[in-house]
Amino acid sequence: MALRLTGPKTIFENASMVSQIIIERLEFRGRCGVTPEERARPQPLAVDLELDCQFESAGRSDDLRHTIDYAIVAERVVELGTSQESRLLEALAERLVTALFDEFRVDRVKLWLRKLHPPITQVTRSMGITVERTRLAQQLIGAEPPPANFLVHQLPHLPTKGKVLDVAAGTGRHALFLASLGYQVEAVDRDIQALAQLSSTAHARNFTELTTRTVDLEPPPPQRPNLGQDAYDVILVFFYLTRPLFPHIMNALKPGGLLLYETFLIDNHLHHHHPRRREFCLLHNELIRLTSDLRVLHYDEGPHKGDHDARSVYTAQLVAQKPLPTGPLT
Repeated sequence: MALRLTGPKTIFENASMVSQIIIERLEFRGRCGVTPEERARPQPLAVDLELDCQFESAGRSDDLRHTIDYAIVAERVVELGTSQESRLLEALAERLVTALFDEFRVDRVKLWLRKLHPPITQVTRSMGITVERTRLAQQLIGAEPPPANFLVHQLPHLPTKGKVLDVAAGTGRHALFLASLGYQVEAVDRDIQALAQLSSTAHARNFTELTTRTVDLEPPPPQRPNLGQDAYDVILVFFYLTRPLFPHIMNALKPGGLLLYETFLIDNHLHHHHPRRREFCLLHNELIRLTSDLRVLHYDEGPHKGDHDARSVYTAQLVAQKPLPTGPLT
């Protein structure tokens, strides 16, 4: 096994520094083959790995806790490669990639897995597959239910870390998704059972930065929903609409914080009879009027790809920012 360390090097806007750990030709003997005869005895396999990881102290610390222990990575890959048999290299590669994301603080994995002596006489060297995947792509695989397309598309515009409020979170598909990316997330809803399910899922996935809070978002006057004041870097609202809540949402944003909002337009009621009640749908440009105190960074209304089927749904999509305070002119 050979090892090369590269970095740190600059990557995306708003990100810090990334270091790349490269493990070359990690060899072990594993049972992998389509036929029972090929799986009957271990054969030599090799793995090359590239692991991208971001740490604030990258290149400035001599403490192993501030990076990834490549010896542990190598041991884990060998353990997975030798402990179970696989019919396909693709299945083994998927197990390796999943474990690397689950067990190590890596942002990108590139893996080359190959048989060193494949049972094909014409192949004189090796035969294998490569997999390259980011953490975001890994989180989207098999997500049940997946996060809204609009949230995924807006991720590059969010701060790389911060406190997020998920309003009317339900069972928390968006809260869980952002928690998996390292955000500190608070999910609020008045459905106690849905929040209990979300808490259980977060605990099972060890998302310690995800909390829940039961809040009546539609209290009778003069009561007010308790969302806080200048508390959140990002607030999410998806497919929930109660117009008196908007001032409280905007008050809860920190100056400079972002609101991401998507819900049904009246067109969806007219075309698809959903929601059944018109008052649960936005009129054209109504979302802009309801958030007039914010700076609109993105707005779109019309048919958009649905999250669960091929049918388009009519929604309004908004990204808006709370203005920073301005000091007196001098």
